[in-house]
Amino acid sequence: MIRIGFGYDVHKYVKDRELILCGIKLEYELGLLGHSDADCPTHALMDAMLGALSLGDIGKLFPDSDPALKGISSMVLLDECVRIMEEKGYAIGNADITIVAQKPRISPYTEMMRESLASHLHCSVDDINIKATTEEKLGFTGDLSGMKSYAVVVLKKNV
Repeated sequence: MIRIGFGYDVHKYVKDRELILCGIKLEYELGLLGHSDADCPTHALMDAMLGALSLGDIGKLFPDSDPALKGISSMVLLDECVRIMEEKGYAIGNADITIVAQKPRISPYTEMMRESLASHLHCSVDDINIKATTEEKLGFTGDLSGMKSYAVVVLKKNV
């Protein structure tokens, strides 16, 4: 048995914050605003996982009103989503993530991002795909106001 989930996340660019994507720090002059580390693609991935499990979204599980979560690494939150997924008897089949950002250039970091996610998801790097695109300078991503990410995940039932 398989389950499919879809996730989406968006964050605004700000100064004086690190840019963390899939647990990897990117060299860039702007970071993303959020209650946690604002790891946009990881948030989309977690939403996809929770959606596949019919458990709502990360805002339900990790509310931004919780002061204990202020500044927390999204990888810690991902580990909790993985624990829940495995407790329910599922494993990652594959995950496909799209990062939409005019800048910075994402491709130099994608292999590190895949390795980071695979280690937290308890799966092979071959089960994780990360790609990036711009919106040709259109919209809020095009004018460098923010970044968005989409994720699709297939969960497979452990038998």
